[in-house]
Amino acid sequence: MLVTGGTGGLGGAVTAAFLAAGWRVVVPGREGSGNTPAAGPVHVTADLLDPDGVARAVAVAAAEPTAPLRAVVNLVGGYASGGLVHETPIEEFDRMLRVNLRPTYLVTQAALPHLVAAGGGAVVCVSARAAVAPFPGAAGYATAKAAVQAFANAVAVEYRQRGVRCNTVLPSVIDTPANRAAQPDADHGRWVPPAEIAAVIRFLASEESTPTSGASIPVYGRA
Repeated sequence: MLVTGGTGGLGGAVTAAFLAAGWRVVVPGREGSGNTPAAGPVHVTADLLDPDGVARAVAVAAAEPTAPLRAVVNLVGGYASGGLVHETPIEEFDRMLRVNLRPTYLVTQAALPHLVAAGGGAVVCVSARAAVAPFPGAAGYATAKAAVQAFANAVAVEYRQRGVRCNTVLPSVIDTPANRAAQPDADHGRWVPPAEIAAVIRFLASEESTPTSGASIPVYGRA
């Protein structure tokens, strides 16, 4: 399987969950490649904004005959907040679309032929609660995450008959060290732990979720 953003706060939990379940996990990133310990993920250097980098990462994920590519988890993305819409430069709005939607599109596009050839599989896209419940000052982010959700729904419709399902996870604020550093005075007890999101993602990638496609699953912290 392929996990983008697999080295981040959420990505580390997702990668660990799949490794614990016995999956072969390939994690692309801008830096770091080479031999991997037997119990760890396979790292490959790849720029996921570049089609050639994406093709290289997907080729590595599909290269093991005994472990065909059966699942893709699209975690990679970015967040920025700022002013209201009339105060937000178009360059910043475009950047949010680029870093959140482009990798999801490119990776999914490159992986789909392999998933179909393997007899089916799963794509899990990580959007955000902001996609359905925006908050002021983050129009670009909310729009980009809504686009990720819409794209996942399109994939679900187009590939259902080919055995590929696609679902979206919508977390609220994730309890990572980076988020705690950015919001030290927030009520961290209401945030959602990465391990809880990882468990939902693992289910959606597993054969247990075979009947489910085109779903948007909220994974929110404790109210």
